[in-house]
Amino acid sequence: MYGYHIGVIGGSFADEKYCNIAYDVGKYLAENNCAVFCGGKEGIMECVSHGVYDNNGMVVGIIPGENRMEGNKYLSIAMPTGIGYLRNFFIIRASDAIIAIEGYSGTTSEAAFAISEGKSVVSIGDLQIRTKDNDGKIIYENDPQKAVSIALHEARKYIEKFR
Repeated sequence: MYGYHIGVIGGSFADEKYCNIAYDVGKYLAENNCAVFCGGKEGIMECVSHGVYDNNGMVVGIIPGENRMEGNKYLSIAMPTGIGYLRNFFIIRASDAIIAIEGYSGTTSEAAFAISEGKSVVSIGDLQIRTKDNDGKIIYENDPQKAVSIALHEARKYIEKFR
């Protein structure tokens, strides 16, 4: 049983700096017994999956296409959906809190959906989203270990609402 389900979102391209950050995030999430959900393909998704994999964790890739072989080689489970970017909805729904690492419009749309669902997003990078009072919140933290710690705290608060 995994303590928390943490979604990691980010771009399909990752430069060395953000790939290393994503790897560390995956490592720290695995060390904290979290199930990790991501888009399952390349870029940030592959880097975080690699960090989880190397540390004996569980990472589920929610694949946009119809073939599980489209996922990166570090996934514990590749779940093909055949619904393209609509799969972002499942990543957010499956997660108690989200860590956003860099990214562009796709990452922003996932983060906005999470916030509108009342879930917190910990942002590593320049993500900017305006929120309303009843929304989840966006928290900025560039240190991977601190970002994971904050995400775990926010996941705990989210789960407590339903107990």
